[in-house]
Amino acid sequence: MSLSFPLYLNPSFCCNYQFVPPKSCSSSIRKSGEGGSSSSRAGSMKEASAVSYKKFIDFALEETKVHTHLAPSPLQKKFNSLTSMDGRTELQMLSFEAPKVRLLRCLSIEGNDGMEVLDFAVFPKPEFDLPIFCANFFTAASTNIVVLDLNPLHAVTDRDDYKEKYYRHLIPLGLKYAELLPWGGKITSESLRFFSPIVVWTKFSSSQNYYDVLFSAFKDYYKAWLELMEQATEEIDTSEIVSNREAQHRYLMWRAEKDPGHRLLRRLVGEALAEEILRSFLFNGVQELGSKTFLDYFPEYRSDNGTINEKRSMIGKSFENRPWDTEGNFLGNSLRWIMAVN
Repeated sequence: MSLSFPLYLNPSFCCNYQFVPPKSCSSSIRKSGEGGSSSSRAGSMKEASAVSYKKFIDFALEETKVHTHLAPSPLQKKFNSLTSMDGRTELQMLSFEAPKVRLLRCLSIEGNDGMEVLDFAVFPKPEFDLPIFCANFFTAASTNIVVLDLNPLHAVTDRDDYKEKYYRHLIPLGLKYAELLPWGGKITSESLRFFSPIVVWTKFSSSQNYYDVLFSAFKDYYKAWLELMEQATEEIDTSEIVSNREAQHRYLMWRAEKDPGHRLLRRLVGEALAEEILRSFLFNGVQELGSKTFLDYFPEYRSDNGTINEKRSMIGKSFENRPWDTEGNFLGNSLRWIMAVN
């Protein structure tokens, strides 16, 4: 995603990190007195309480259990709880699987400076062409950056049948929150390939009203995704399963390489561990679902020396305003050409 999360963290971390025993989401904020004085910790908890994403996770897990059977993912043993190298920030990771779900995982980050992060996603098994549920929320000081979407497995600009199947009846839902949460500004064409017509991409100043609206949007979008999951039938055509697997692999390769969260993780836990969290946990599947490389999917990013160009956009086209009309039709008349050259 072409977001640039602002970093309000002290870059001077000590050299060590430590794993801590797994905790449930309900205990993701440290107890008073751990890692600092009780008064400063209490103050931090008070600041974070209004924007804590704990209730988002709790809702999602409870709602999922109503619709399907959740089982712990094998990843849970390795990726659970972690403290930053300076001991001031806590990372909590949860992961599950279900009959139609390859991986449901979430990463929540809580810093003692009021920083809150939620990265929650659900990846379907390749036998189902379901969209990927995606919720990326970042809060620091008075800044909030939000992406909430049912990311299309297949590009809706190329596959009208896919758009009709999954998004046509959800357009009113997208319009509802497009009015309540302002468009977040410029977004690159490359990132837009992975968004749907109902994407919530927004930035806003901290306020209880916005948090309430965001929680409402999260609940509505997740309920909509769960309904799609319930209705999904298993694909038996091998070629379609292969197509679904490659589409998800392409999505994961893009996110693992270009996700701006890498910068934040690198500052918190160091380059090596940040890379492992990205590729083995957050975007698990880059090694398991296919053998193609990032440059196989996105050759336009190949630099002269054969490495991956770190630029956010190689196309140079971005969209300042929401690029879909009220019927979910894309307004960027050059995107089909963009998709064709990639």
